[in-house]
Amino acid sequence: MLLHTLIHPKICSLEGKVLTRPAARAIVLQQEDILLLYTQRYNDYSLPGGGLNDGEDVSVGMLRELQEETGAQNIQILRYYGYIDEYRPSPKPEYDLMYMRSHFYLCNADRVLGSTSLESYEKKNGMTAKWINIHHAIVHNERVISDQHVSMGASIQRETLMLKQIAHELI
Repeated sequence: MLLHTLIHPKICSLEGKVLTRPAARAIVLQQEDILLLYTQRYNDYSLPGGGLNDGEDVSVGMLRELQEETGAQNIQILRYYGYIDEYRPSPKPEYDLMYMRSHFYLCNADRVLGSTSLESYEKKNGMTAKWINIHHAIVHNERVISDQHVSMGASIQRETLMLKQIAHELI
């Protein structure tokens, strides 16, 4: 089920050479607490997940990303939640724009987290997994968006939109 379509303000047309990036993300809740990634470089909270490998099943990719980024243990996929279509400027100059479809899954996992297997850029950006009250995470991200600091990441709009929807529909 399509949850939202987001088009970056710098995108004037959906025509041209498109870089496609499928992604999968996890929603792990325990009452009003949610398992998120805090990234020091961007000063924001985001759902665990990321890009899929070529030919990788969406749910398998989500489980891989959740384990790698958070160290989550005893993960259970409860259900597919939906997806967001997003159009952004391409990070690669040979493309006119990037199209990303992010799939979201509602999951359970143990509160205690194991060790992570972060990629070098994730370590460099200061990414850490945290259980946090969802309403506190929303307020934090909204403040970052409001301040429009130069370090603000490209995904904060999507992440904050999803956190608000999760808080409204699932809590």
